[in-house]
Amino acid sequence: MKIGIIGGTGGMGEGFALRWCTNHEIIIGSRDKAKAQEAAERYHGIAKEVYKKIKGNITGEDNSTLAKNSDILLLSIPYETINDTCSKIADDVRESCIVVSPIVPMTRVPEKGWIYLPFENGTKTAAELVAANFRPGTKVVSAFHTISEVKLRDIKYDIDGDTYVCSNDLDSVKIINQLIYELSLRPIYLGQLSLTYQAEVMTPMILNAARRNRLKQPGLKLTN
Repeated sequence: MKIGIIGGTGGMGEGFALRWCTNHEIIIGSRDKAKAQEAAERYHGIAKEVYKKIKGNITGEDNSTLAKNSDILLLSIPYETINDTCSKIADDVRESCIVVSPIVPMTRVPEKGWIYLPFENGTKTAAELVAANFRPGTKVVSAFHTISEVKLRDIKYDIDGDTYVCSNDLDSVKIINQLIYELSLRPIYLGQLSLTYQAEVMTPMILNAARRNRLKQPGLKLTN
């Protein structure tokens, strides 16, 4: 499976690439192809030092080329860049491609802490804004919001948590669930994409809890 990561030169992108490259072809994306290739080479070197066997690989491409060749397209980008980034690749994404949004629309306010923008300012949820930038019927899955970047990048660390998934396409959910299991996480399906706010809002909640209670890189896990 070819997994393209736009924003792959950042910390979250690195973590996803390092963990999934054992079984999949990872394409790191950037507006600057040379920057993406440099990051991909560095990630591949790290992976070879840690894993005994790598079935996949890690390469770098510009965002447009990446979008044309990806089976899974993960958008590891800031909320405020969604319209600009997605509008430039919308025509390149194949009909069969699954677009994954781990994006959270939030900001830090001094007197409050981290806030969720759709609740405070009435803006769209990240996943719904992503979907609005692609052709109708594009398979969009909302997931991976509550994963610690530090833990994700440390590929010797067993994350052992839950991640909450929203999508209108259950077949796409099944495929993304398998990738979630490969990260040592458990997928929890919440419902259609319109419920993505329930997953996204957990991130500022975790950050506020961590700051005020001196918690280090917390995550979430449901128990019976």
